[in-house]
Amino acid sequence: MDFRWNQWNVEHVAEHGVEAETAEHVVEEAQAPYPRRIGEDKLLVWGPGPAGELLQVVFVLDEDGSAYILHARLLTDREKRRYRRQIR
Repeated sequence: MDFRWNQWNVEHVAEHGVEAETAEHVVEEAQAPYPRRIGEDKLLVWGPGPAGELLQVVFVLDEDGSAYILHARLLTDREKRRYRRQIR
C-alpha cells in the first residue's frame, strides 16, 4: 500500500510519539477484524508496531488507493486488554 504524507500528518502523529513508518506498519499488518470503518470514509486499525507496541491508526483512502494517515497513538491499557480479547 502506498502512503501519502505531508508536514501536517507527520507532525500530528509525532505529537503522539509515533513515527510515520510505525503507523504505516500497523496499517500494512492489520489483522481481522481490522481495518474497521468509522464514519463515512475513515478506517481504524488497532495493532502492533514493529517493536510490539500497540497502536491505533486512523486513515482515509485517497482516490488512487493510497492511505492518508490522520491520527496515530498508543493504545490505552484498557484498549490493549480489549484488543487482546478480540484477536484470540
